[in-house]
Amino acid sequence: MAKTDIDCDLLIIGGGINGAGKARDAAGRGLHVCLVEQDDLAGHTSSASTKLIHGGLRYLEQGELRLVREALAERERLLAIAPHIIKPMRFVLPYVDGLRPRWLLRLGLFVYDHAGGRDKLAASTSTRLSGTSLGEPLKPELTDGFEYSDCWVEDSRLVVLNALDAAERGARILTRTRVTRAHSSDGMWTVTCQQQDGGSLAVRARALVNATGAWVNELLTVMQITPRQHLRLVQGSHVVLRRQFEGNHAYLLQSPDRRVVFAIPFEEQYTLVGTTDLPFTGDPSRVVIAEAEQQYLLECVNRFFKRSVTAADIVSTYSGVRPLFDDGSGGAAQQVSRDYHLELQQGAGAAPVLTVYGGKITTYRRLAEAALALLLPTLGEAEDSRWTESEALPGGDLPDRDLPRFTAHSMQRWPGLPPALVTRLARLYGTRMAQIVGGAQRLEDLGMNYGNDLTHAEVRYLVATEWARSAADILWRRTRLGLTATDSAVHQLQDAVAQLLR
Repeated sequence: MAKTDIDCDLLIIGGGINGAGKARDAAGRGLHVCLVEQDDLAGHTSSASTKLIHGGLRYLEQGELRLVREALAERERLLAIAPHIIKPMRFVLPYVDGLRPRWLLRLGLFVYDHAGGRDKLAASTSTRLSGTSLGEPLKPELTDGFEYSDCWVEDSRLVVLNALDAAERGARILTRTRVTRAHSSDGMWTVTCQQQDGGSLAVRARALVNATGAWVNELLTVMQITPRQHLRLVQGSHVVLRRQFEGNHAYLLQSPDRRVVFAIPFEEQYTLVGTTDLPFTGDPSRVVIAEAEQQYLLECVNRFFKRSVTAADIVSTYSGVRPLFDDGSGGAAQQVSRDYHLELQQGAGAAPVLTVYGGKITTYRRLAEAALALLLPTLGEAEDSRWTESEALPGGDLPDRDLPRFTAHSMQRWPGLPPALVTRLARLYGTRMAQIVGGAQRLEDLGMNYGNDLTHAEVRYLVATEWARSAADILWRRTRLGLTATDSAVHQLQDAVAQLLR
């Protein structure tokens, strides 16, 4: 493949939520944007979250009121712009005698209700557990507790939809593209990239954003810039269990070590349990759950639920590495701030680079605004008014932002399709599902079925529109169908993707 040159205002390196969010914001302000990612979009930390849009009750306990306030304010903004992939969820917090006192939990929930301008989400309440459906799966000594509201998110789809919106506003999105060299001269960056197919790519940019997560300091070294900030890598792991309880609510479980663990309904048939906090060293692209983490999560579940679980109940696991900003204060991994830190530096040729440390998926949009507020003056650009807080992400322009009503309407529009398929497509693609289904009257009209009603029409859309390049991209990051996919279906799907890419 011949070498190709791209000229842009802003080169963003890293295709996780922070990179994709900044690409969307910058492209919407009229900047010429290019984003490069060495693997798939959301290929690492951004698809390994607990999949929550939340303020973080435990961050209040650590005194991070600014972070919590910002995150709480973002919940309903994100719910409004992506109601197909984000939904409200009620969380049950059982009271445990001997751990956090009732007054502290009540105070924390009061702040949680009022710090972020809550409007649509229901307020917290005290709740009886004994003799109720909420308490039925729990051990009998857990007689009461609290309920509060947060939101669930399809995390990897949030990344993809930000990238898709950026592309539709003119950004270049290049996956499987790894930076190998970078230098600055005369106020410009020249970056050499290696592509998966063996080709090379040269990109010239007026400014660069280092949003590579666990690789931020490694990239600075490639750019011949000395990192000025400390990076602390913390591993977080989750287990997926066979479904442990009925209902659409989740549980927040307190541990004796003062950590908290979530138990959340997941893909209808399962319960997601996480997360852990362990110091990480090694290759961030090869992180797997440790036996001690797995045991910790199982013990937490068994401390609260009547039905005992063992390793045999684990259907799947996943782990990610959080690239946290280390202020040098020390402390345990779970005490390191989840807030973001932005570092603006310049290369030898006076070209700016902005490095992103830390951050939560909940606050990615505000992080993007803060990043552009720093970058725009270096580019001689005026900072325009914020726009991403009100513009729907692709597929999120549902009438009245009402997913159940949209799903019901879609079932009437395509009555010959399986209801479970229509429901799944609606919650993954929103109004964009019409680009997949078109005029289909029966399941057979959508082409080959690779299992779980994953059809060729959907696969074709994901390859053509959402940068899917492998079966894993589709099964684990564009959908969650990898949980039930058979080996034969995976092989068939991989062959189909290869054919579509020719």
